[in-house]
Amino acid sequence: MPMYTSRNKQTLLLPVRAWFIWLSLALALLLAMLPLGRLVWMPDIMAVVLMFWAVHQPGRMGMAGAFALGLVMDIHQGSILGQHALAYALLAFLAAVLSRRILWYGVIQQALHVFPLFLAAHLVMLAAGLVATGLFPGWDVMLAPVAEAVLWPMVSWVLLAPQRRAPDQDDNRPL
Repeated sequence: MPMYTSRNKQTLLLPVRAWFIWLSLALALLLAMLPLGRLVWMPDIMAVVLMFWAVHQPGRMGMAGAFALGLVMDIHQGSILGQHALAYALLAFLAAVLSRRILWYGVIQQALHVFPLFLAAHLVMLAAGLVATGLFPGWDVMLAPVAEAVLWPMVSWVLLAPQRRAPDQDDNRPL
């Protein structure tokens, strides 16, 4: 059972429900589809939530789901078909491979560990865009992985909230 570390105190987490994973991914997709204008330095909230579930539940969020969500993002943004899909699948793969290492640390250290993964995903999207269009969006694109790593602790806190146990422990309960 997954553990949650907070200030040298480890607590057991309740099992996550599949509907909550898909609801959070759907809300992230809707948030990513808001017409806020697409600036290259804006964080990709879909990638952050996808990465969170790929780290915390690698058996439930795999590369196929990430690829499908990436295709939806490609269609929505009108980008090269497969650009987000490839980056999200790479992100899910790397998250699944490194999930045990990432979960060993607290959320601040986790943010430092997931930053290179977000950077790799953005470099894949940048490379695919450069190959297909030949247009370089500018160096501002490197600010998005930093913003995503900064969002990691907040997203972790929000998405782990339903799994935390009540603070009042009953002596008659076994766990």
